[in-house]
Amino acid sequence: MDETIFTYGAPHLKFGAGASDEVGYDLSTFASDVRRVLVVTDPGVAATGHPQRIAEQMAAYDIEAVVFDRAHVEPTDESLVEAVEWAREHGPWDGFVAVGGGSAIDTAKAVNLLSTNEGDLLDYVNAPVGRARTPERPLLPFVAVPTTTGTGSESTTVCVLDVLSQHVKTGISHPRLRPQLAVVDPALTLTQPAGVTAASGMDILCHALESYTARPYTDYERKRPEQRVPYCGANPISDAWAERAMGLLASSFRTAVLHGDDVEARGHMALAATVAGMGFGNAGVHIPHANAYPIAGRVRDFHPDGYPADEAMVPHGMAVSLTAPEAFRFTFEASPERHLRAASLLAPAGSYEDGPDTLPRVLIDLMADIGIPSGLGAVGYAEADVDDLVAGTMQQQRLLATAPREVTEDDVAGILTRSMELW
Repeated sequence: MDETIFTYGAPHLKFGAGASDEVGYDLSTFASDVRRVLVVTDPGVAATGHPQRIAEQMAAYDIEAVVFDRAHVEPTDESLVEAVEWAREHGPWDGFVAVGGGSAIDTAKAVNLLSTNEGDLLDYVNAPVGRARTPERPLLPFVAVPTTTGTGSESTTVCVLDVLSQHVKTGISHPRLRPQLAVVDPALTLTQPAGVTAASGMDILCHALESYTARPYTDYERKRPEQRVPYCGANPISDAWAERAMGLLASSFRTAVLHGDDVEARGHMALAATVAGMGFGNAGVHIPHANAYPIAGRVRDFHPDGYPADEAMVPHGMAVSLTAPEAFRFTFEASPERHLRAASLLAPAGSYEDGPDTLPRVLIDLMADIGIPSGLGAVGYAEADVDDLVAGTMQQQRLLATAPREVTEDDVAGILTRSMELW
């Protein structure tokens, strides 16, 4: 029997310039016993002063805030364990606040999970990399304050990490990981470097595109109530958020990268990130994200602009984007009208001839304009790496199951090979 039910979940949202000034009040409304809070951030964001400012204003509401500023950019299992151990040593806590990009927010999700539930990190990591254990106890109040425009982690139920021993990027996924409140203050994103804006913006775009082109929720077999998961396939609510995100990006993305002081463009990007998260956090993502995990996890010596210079990495949003044109060329036949509709939202009508190449060309032109590398070859991969990358992608069955077409190893190999040089 085909599925007839979809589910939708999202955090409470506070949006606008100055919203981050009200976090102390917001925490005070959750429960009267929120008295000691851990603020999680990374060194780069800590240097802006925003996390300390947000921590200090909580004192007016009789909340003690302690700042942990060692979240790792692109979290690993080792960095998350370090954060969890620090939190356990310096706790107990009544709640958590994350100030930063997806790395800080995902670190806070892991700390919250393992501060409230028994077991170790890999117990909760998605199978087959981990054991996909379900948390048995509720998590503590959690507020996410994003300072980058991209991951949408403030809206989602997912914590993403690299498992270093397996050279794979994976995640933890459960509804309890979703923040209770997303406080989105576009003013915090004005210091985001152009390279970070470009990479994280491509993550927004792929969130919207992948959820919009995902396997429809009605194509799944009927689930029992206890079998329902956050990613349920494309549905009318996620579609609305995805279309809104694409419209915002069309008017702001290039401007935000090239003119980072444009307040209106930054505001549109911040809103796009959040609403795209509300879409894909329910519909799911598919092939570009599945490919991105091994691309990021197996990086050798690529150092992107705007990120820590002493560490090789392919930022998550960049890794997602590098195979997106070829992935959407592959999925076109499953829903041509959706791919063409997406292209029309991103580019002026008549700019491109309609067909399987339309959306890929829109993406490639955008990527070239904002400084994204020209393919997998530009970040250090070669065709000799394809088999290894395919193996990593095929571990992401939770994501591939959301693709609108069945995906074989040969299909993935073709997408990766054609993505070595996009232009």
